Amino acid sequence: MYGPYLFLLMLLIIGLIAKNSSLMAAAGILLLIKLTGLDTKVFPFLSSKGINLGVTVITIAVLVPIASGAIGYKQLAEAIKSPYAWIALLSGIAVALIAKNGLTLLANDPHITVALVFGTILAVALFKGVAVGPLIGAGIAYLFMQLFNLIK
Repeated sequence: MYGPYLFLLMLLIIGLIAKNSSLMAAAGILLLIKLTGLDTKVFPFLSSKGINLGVTVITIAVLVPIASGAIGYKQLAEAIKSPYAWIALLSGIAVALIAKNGLTLLANDPHITVALVFGTILAVALFKGVAVGPLIGAGIAYLFMQLFNLIK
């Protein structure tokens, strides 16, 4: 009965100790939603749409330099000349394709989600990681699972 409250409180404390504002904000907001009784309405929405909303917010943040004019066609043309830009381009493509499989894995194997989320929490709290881990982590896990199935 009190398990979710205690777990969220523990995550909030870990966020405080680790000085991780993202973890503190996430745990605090979820705890507040739960305490106000809005969890029955808000949690199903966040469960079904949360990852898409998060990806949208991250995409908006990445596109701000384009919208503000700080990055334009001139910078794009200059970047094409750089081998690092080509590496970044290929990395972006690879990550997007890996993450696509991660979405499938998260939808089909809920028990994997628990391990991925816990791994992300540990990385955020202990190593100052960034909480994009579950999606790309699921994609990487999917790749390793396919490799494991191929080998066994």
